[in-house]
Amino acid sequence: MGIRDIIEGKKQWRAHVARVKALPPDYQIVYKEMQRYVFKVGPVDLLDGSLLSGIVDFFEEGVASGKGVMELIGPDVAAFCDGLMKDSRTHAEVYQESLGEK
Repeated sequence: MGIRDIIEGKKQWRAHVARVKALPPDYQIVYKEMQRYVFKVGPVDLLDGSLLSGIVDFFEEGVASGKGVMELIGPDVAAFCDGLMKDSRTHAEVYQESLGEK
């Protein structure tokens, strides 16, 4: 990873954060909880994938249609995140596998 890649990555992340900040406050709160959960147990390929930007896209569509954030995702944020990551290998799985090998 070269310096240009790092700079480009920072630009993309700042643009992503700006999109999140443009969401209504309730959407921002739920997004931050989802982000925290995904960073903690999320997919190994999180940085290469489009999971977080896909969530923001989904939320922007919800705002445009006038729906509340809980109408979109339901009452359990973790269960919603687990559904998004169901086909991805997670850090938790890698950790469990490493424990099994010892």
